[in-house]
Amino acid sequence: MLAPDGRVILISGANRGIGRAIAELLHMEGYSLSLGGRDLTSLKAMSAGWDAARIHIARYDARDWASQRAWVDAAAARFGRIDGLVNNAGMHSAMTLRMPDEAELDAIWAVNCKGPLNLIHCALSHLEASGAGRIVNVSSMSGKRVRNDHIAYNMTKHAMIALNHAARRIAWDKGVRATALCPSFVRTDMTAASTALAPGAMTQPDDLARLIATVIALPNNAAIAELLVNCRLEDTL
Repeated sequence: MLAPDGRVILISGANRGIGRAIAELLHMEGYSLSLGGRDLTSLKAMSAGWDAARIHIARYDARDWASQRAWVDAAAARFGRIDGLVNNAGMHSAMTLRMPDEAELDAIWAVNCKGPLNLIHCALSHLEASGAGRIVNVSSMSGKRVRNDHIAYNMTKHAMIALNHAARRIAWDKGVRATALCPSFVRTDMTAASTALAPGAMTQPDDLARLIATVIALPNNAAIAELLVNCRLEDTL
């Protein structure tokens, strides 16, 4: 297992839900973190009391590619290295084929696909220099199968699986390993209105954070391409 000492991980959308659970656990385990998001006040409040020498906060807007380059450059300048990237920020959409909305489709494509793609691009040289760079792309079980009519969300999560495999291929020889995390229902704000499962029956963010911490710490010769995590039985998965 890779020791966390000195290793720097970028996390998008770290102020709540899965991203917050990841940040809390990785900080507790000794990683240095650069947290990116649009709500900087929330990120600062969340990390108040943490080891200030191991925390960096920057603006990240999935629709603003300039903010992504600025974030990566600032994190590299602060810590002198980048060893991991967690593409966690995302959005949901209930858009269906019967009621398409071009503006909504453009928005979710920008947040769930284009932003993560560019963030990987911006961080890639640093991850390669690490020799053991790690990328975790938070996709969904909706990126592996279609069980509802939310076409825009399903499309973008399938696309993130393709992005993940592209990232695995392009820098494998330089030690970069990419993993797509594919959870089903997770107890977060995104599922608060869902009636499909009771909140207690859903996967908990803390458990996903533990899985991601494990993936980040695995050596180069124990890579996991896709990690499917379900809270209910599905016959084909």
